[in-house]
Amino acid sequence: MSPALRPDVDAQSVPAPRDRPWLFAFLITPDAVISLGLVSGAITYLLRDEGVDPARAASIAALLSLPHAIYFLWGPLTDFWMRRRTWLLLAALASAIALVAAFHQSQLATPLAVALLFLSACFGVFVVAACGGILGTLKSELSRRRASSFYQTGSLAFGAVAVFVLVTWSGRLSLSSLGWIVAAMIVLPALAAFAAPEQSMISQHGPRHTAARIWHEFKSTFLRWEAIPYTLLVASPCCSGAMIGLLTQLARDYHVTGHQVAWINGLAGALLTSAGALAASLIPVRVRSSVAFLLAGLVNAATLAIFALGPLRPAVYFTGTVLFLFTIGAGYALFTGVALEFLGGSGKSGSSRYAIINSIGNLPVAYMTYLDGRGYALWGPRAMPAVDAIITAVVCLLLLAHFAVSRPRRSSP
Repeated sequence: MSPALRPDVDAQSVPAPRDRPWLFAFLITPDAVISLGLVSGAITYLLRDEGVDPARAASIAALLSLPHAIYFLWGPLTDFWMRRRTWLLLAALASAIALVAAFHQSQLATPLAVALLFLSACFGVFVVAACGGILGTLKSELSRRRASSFYQTGSLAFGAVAVFVLVTWSGRLSLSSLGWIVAAMIVLPALAAFAAPEQSMISQHGPRHTAARIWHEFKSTFLRWEAIPYTLLVASPCCSGAMIGLLTQLARDYHVTGHQVAWINGLAGALLTSAGALAASLIPVRVRSSVAFLLAGLVNAATLAIFALGPLRPAVYFTGTVLFLFTIGAGYALFTGVALEFLGGSGKSGSSRYAIINSIGNLPVAYMTYLDGRGYALWGPRAMPAVDAIITAVVCLLLLAHFAVSRPRRSSP
């Protein structure tokens, strides 16, 4: 498998009848329930209800988020021994079992419960790797674009539903009962894997042939001149979403109440990002994912300019937040399209290469969160979104100058 420049993009725009892009909204759900619903959403709330110190709760949440940063270490296993959809089903089942065991402990803050939750998160990221490998098997560019949108829409929507269920029912149900409900939310959507695109079994040509093929695929993806701009793109601050976690902190400066923050940044925010991700599928397929992603980054940076230039009033906060969350949802969906454009065909090592690309894509969240925070510390509340907007806009324009004139990268099947 060697990447090549294909002039026949229109031929790739015809979806295969069995692609079913909408399935990816369910295939990614097991990880979304764990990572967005529990780890990034409800875990600190549940721990606070148990009387756990906020500092310790934050440390536990940080520990549980670690698998998403390092899953490239074990995610590549989904390329071997079994079909990727089988890996997805088994990973969802294993993560659900570990989570149920954690919720059957006396408290979620006990060392055993934390260890079990960490194990559940480690199993959960197998789902991400498997999904990436399955996405890479889609040949039609239109199917890839639609699947990317449904992938992010399902992740954001089901993650928000999990937060709602955990927070709302935590005071009404026992911890063990809550665990069974969340486990069902992990396992049931994973059954969609039975309808996933057909995955051929690994050919038996011996370890030497397999290793040579994997090396060739890695070299074709990463060790080429064309890989440099793609690596810079996925590691760029474009649509990083770093401000999502900072908007709640910024609300005080714009005189927004806690109840208003809970709605606009909570359930309504999840609906906005999901709607944005779904809207990304409406972008014509003739517009490359890389170009569309950079344009979305410029629009997203412009929404942050509303915070930076407007007065410190609730109306400015609400307007900026609604537009920011919608455009960041579209950016997330288009990022998945960029990752697939970088990946090319799935081949033998699609999950491994997707895991590496996705891990690189998580870096901007960390460094932009730090830079945005420094902007607030040095120049005040308006500087936080201003720093994000300026850095993003400058980098997006520089990369857009390249991708607007370069030819799309494609892989031969």
